[in-house]
Amino acid sequence: MNTLELTEKENYVIVQMNRGKVNAINHEMVNELKEVFKKLEEDPTVMGVILTGQPHYFSAGLDLIELYQYDKNQIQEFFTAFGSLYLQLVQFKKPFISAITGHSPAGGCVLAVTSDNRYMAEGDTYVIGLNEVAVNIQISQNLTEIYAFWMGDGLAHRYIMEGKLLNGKEALAAGLVDELVPLDTVLERSEKQMKHYLKANQEILINTKKKLRKHLWDKLDLNAENSLKEATILWWKPEIRSKMKAYVESFTNKNK
Repeated sequence: MNTLELTEKENYVIVQMNRGKVNAINHEMVNELKEVFKKLEEDPTVMGVILTGQPHYFSAGLDLIELYQYDKNQIQEFFTAFGSLYLQLVQFKKPFISAITGHSPAGGCVLAVTSDNRYMAEGDTYVIGLNEVAVNIQISQNLTEIYAFWMGDGLAHRYIMEGKLLNGKEALAAGLVDELVPLDTVLERSEKQMKHYLKANQEILINTKKKLRKHLWDKLDLNAENSLKEATILWWKPEIRSKMKAYVESFTNKNK
């Protein structure tokens, strides 16, 4: 694994994203996450999974610098894979917790909202949210459904339309995260919740999760390629490419 590190506990696994200091999501990371979560779901000795990042960044979202260089086939393959990963995680049967160790905008939020619980590092500088509108990426219907699942239709509508990033206190108030804790205890708090889940009969727990998510699952478009078709098409519109180029150049210059 080039982008992930796994820590095996007695009966659960911690998956840490480890791709540079901001954990920007590229095709390789998406494929590795898909592979790992498939194996963990099929492994009878693994009863739950915690997804985490690095200090100050859970994930900064999609690696737009790399994605900007993709050709049409590559970007279609990426969006299809990313949509497939989202569907895989949102339907993950076992207890699944996100230990949000800092910033989690856009693609980082996409990963986090699929989990059963989100414990986020406290601090006014850390943000989370689906700000796709603000960064000129078409959001999918599937994502709007899960945002509404956690925070209700009204808030989801307003925040998605605004491309709003929420600080920790706003995210807590909206129901997007469960609890704010000091950065150095985010993983500890997540493990405490996982251990609580694993005290229950696992068949009952998995059946209950299935029942709780049934209405959400019924709303999802299970065709990953179709769900992000608009994003793939709009990616190539000249005005969007121009804005993307300006972003990539400004970010690249900032890091020189």
